[in-house]
Amino acid sequence: MPLIKDAKATWILAWPIMIGQLAQTGTSFVDAVMAGHVSAADLAAVSVGASIYTMLIVTLMGLLLAISPMVAQKIGAKQHGDIPALTQQSLYQGLFAGLVAIAIAHALLPVFNHLGLSAEVNDKAQRFLSAVSWGLPALAISRVLYGYSSALNHTKPMMIIALISLALNIPANWLLIYGHFGFPALGAVGCGWATAFCMWISALLWLIWICVSPVYRDTHPFDRLRGIHWPTQWQLAKLGIPIGITFFVEVSAFSGLSLLVARLGTTSVAAHQIALNFGGLLFMIPLAISTALTVRVAQAAGAGHWQEARMIGQNGVRLGFIIAAMSACFVMLFDSTIAAWYTQDAQVFALATQLLFFAGLFQFSDATQAVASGILRGYKSTRIPMLLHITAFWLIGIPLGYAMAFGLGPFEEMGAKGFWVALVIALTFAALSLLYLFRKVSLLKLSHTPH
Repeated sequence: MPLIKDAKATWILAWPIMIGQLAQTGTSFVDAVMAGHVSAADLAAVSVGASIYTMLIVTLMGLLLAISPMVAQKIGAKQHGDIPALTQQSLYQGLFAGLVAIAIAHALLPVFNHLGLSAEVNDKAQRFLSAVSWGLPALAISRVLYGYSSALNHTKPMMIIALISLALNIPANWLLIYGHFGFPALGAVGCGWATAFCMWISALLWLIWICVSPVYRDTHPFDRLRGIHWPTQWQLAKLGIPIGITFFVEVSAFSGLSLLVARLGTTSVAAHQIALNFGGLLFMIPLAISTALTVRVAQAAGAGHWQEARMIGQNGVRLGFIIAAMSACFVMLFDSTIAAWYTQDAQVFALATQLLFFAGLFQFSDATQAVASGILRGYKSTRIPMLLHITAFWLIGIPLGYAMAFGLGPFEEMGAKGFWVALVIALTFAALSLLYLFRKVSLLKLSHTPH
């Protein structure tokens, strides 16, 4: 299978996912801008509240990702009749996980009392998190149906629904943040309620889309109501829990590093945030490719075509590396221009330009580990990748970053650059380890294939 033809097949699946993910990221941007026009306290409340909220939604998304490779393998094996029951079991699991996430969000509200926030920001951050948490069950429903749809090679609904949600978020914020047409002016708290409302609208749109579109007719998850099937629940959990932990490890590591950077002062925080924000936008490309590769590898695996699965994975790694090289060159060549988009402060600009160099270097290992993780999910290999991510982020990245930033042990004090050097090292370890695991798993499957 030539690289260009294979890359095209992956890209057809991936580009709607990428736009949908950018639209979801855009919602956070809109929230920050619109809350910031009320007051600095409202912007701070949204930012602080979102730090916990983001960890919850990313973990929830990981937990529910198991549906995609499981349905894709059923497609490959031509076991279409098993898909409705499997998807329905995943919806039960998603609703339960969403309700647990609400409980966790409310249990974490007292954490804000210990962050040294002003009384006003503390109160608004708690009420923002409380409000936005009510949308988590809807988010869970959407993610399950998105995983089911993408496994059937239908990724455009995710893009369209995410764009509708982004467009709807703006007037919902306008009504609830500023208080128009008789609605109370709730500021940051209104932002939370608007986001929760848009999550429920997204879930409703998914339900309508799947009920109306003929492409889901053969595998319709709502053909009849079934009870909870515990063996299937266990299969989903066995695959999904390690993915959820992996996602939590990564997002908590970045949040933890951001908190540690705060000790270095305002200039370092601002420059770090610029590099992290732009790097996060670029990451949407390999993340979308990773999701597409999960589906394609799982379909080939389900059909027992292990040579094809291995070839799709190998070509996916090459595609990820090409995109990483393009992203890295762009960041390194235009670091000054990118920094100028974010700030006019001379000190922040100078440091951000330096950190963007590392953000460019970062693309190679970050894209490779994301793509390799997606391929391994297609093979239903999630436990060892989870352990590798824990090692990379919690045992290498954070301790090494702290030592390099503050000059502990044999290291000279590097400031914020130390954290970025450590991130590059940690992600390089993750990328190389996951590539080795992919090689090992794929060759093992080939060796068990009858010739």
